[in-house]
Amino acid sequence: MSYTIEGKTGIWEIVVGLEVHAQIVSNSKLFSGASTRFGGEPNSQVSLVDAAFPGMLPVINKECVAQAVRTGLGLNARINLQSRFDRKNYFYADLPQGYQISQFEYPIVGEGTVEIELQNGETRQIGITRLHMEQDAGKLLHDQDPSRSFVDLNRSGIALMEIVSEPDIRAPEEAGAYLRKLRQILRYLGTCDGNMEEGSMRADVNVSVRKAGEPFRTRCEIKNVNSIRFVMQAIEAEAVRQIEIWENGGEVDQETRLFDAARGETRTMRSKEDAHDYRYFPDPDLLPLVIEQSWVDELKKALPELPDAKRARFQQEYGITSYDAGVLVAEQITADFFETVAKGRDGKLAVTWVTGDLFAALNRTSRTLEDSPVSAASLGKMLDLITDGTINGKIAKDVFETMVATGDEPEDIVEKKGLKQVTDTGVIDTAIDDIMTKHADKVAEYRSGKDKLFGFFVGQVMKETKGKANPALVNEALKAKLDQ
Repeated sequence: MSYTIEGKTGIWEIVVGLEVHAQIVSNSKLFSGASTRFGGEPNSQVSLVDAAFPGMLPVINKECVAQAVRTGLGLNARINLQSRFDRKNYFYADLPQGYQISQFEYPIVGEGTVEIELQNGETRQIGITRLHMEQDAGKLLHDQDPSRSFVDLNRSGIALMEIVSEPDIRAPEEAGAYLRKLRQILRYLGTCDGNMEEGSMRADVNVSVRKAGEPFRTRCEIKNVNSIRFVMQAIEAEAVRQIEIWENGGEVDQETRLFDAARGETRTMRSKEDAHDYRYFPDPDLLPLVIEQSWVDELKKALPELPDAKRARFQQEYGITSYDAGVLVAEQITADFFETVAKGRDGKLAVTWVTGDLFAALNRTSRTLEDSPVSAASLGKMLDLITDGTINGKIAKDVFETMVATGDEPEDIVEKKGLKQVTDTGVIDTAIDDIMTKHADKVAEYRSGKDKLFGFFVGQVMKETKGKANPALVNEALKAKLDQ
């Protein structure tokens, strides 16, 4: 995709790399048994390890390691059977230890790739540099008291995966597509819930600009952006700022910045630190992390079907379009719902009802698939009634609306309301004869060459039979009688 910004001195290209911090789905923290539940009372989920009491030693959480490995496998990345935890030293009030336990030189996951699809249908490969595990810091609260700040250590020690991309992103749209795809993969794997509003997934955005063919120029990092839309806005705002500096003869300083969404601009937070500023060294309380290839292989065998594979299978197995398959696999719950409806049935009919009528009903009633008034099994039963000729498409619409309103099963609604489709040709012939008698003038017009009146007669017969007549039989019988 070609995305450029035109400045006073010509065309500029943006270069973006993302560092995504994803909270690992685990009941307890990376190095302690404290709960990771969101929304607890401040400082109610803090162990002695999290609070950095003297003499308290970290103990690695095996499930967090497994989740990191699953994620690496889902990103087509290299799993490092030996990795190491390091201390990243810096002082801040929400970091009780005075250092963060992280992985620096030897991360658990190495190079991988994520394939993204853009709005124009083009696909691109975005490289993954590494994935490493680290513990989160606490949270400072500045709005509880006019003169003091408070600290909540519930997040302190929660396990994070930092997923670092190569500087392969060249447009805000590509950054958005990458984050959506990464979030989708993590949710399918069950390794991170991807909830950016709750802070369980956030991004640091590295942005630089250059003229075509130039080497990379100085980058700036925009910290802790917590929505995909804001990431895209921040990239554009920062690129424009840097271009203006370069074109006015200045130098872009390597620094850490924040994005002000209200003003649509980035502002300085602090000068950018390099690795030596953190004085990394191996954590003496933790042995190197060594895992077995056989364990990695077991985890790989147990992985769920991932979005790209599921999308391709849906297209092949159910005969649906690439677009429809993409909509269905966007969320795993949607894919599972559709597959329950479509299994053993007409896939195209299933996708029409799921993405059309059902989605519209959920939107109208402000509900989600989790609390859908119509279950996948019930919707499938309704499609069976259409397929076997018990009801036609028009009646199905009415049945479906009753299902949404009452939660009743389709066969019960059809029986109770007497909605079975009329397939008795005698009844249909009688209705046609009555209509032709009532509208003899229209019959004469039709027979004189006004073929467009055929639709009028179909509508009248359907009205006469209260919409219950089988449309195919109506069309066949009408054609025979009108053409006599």
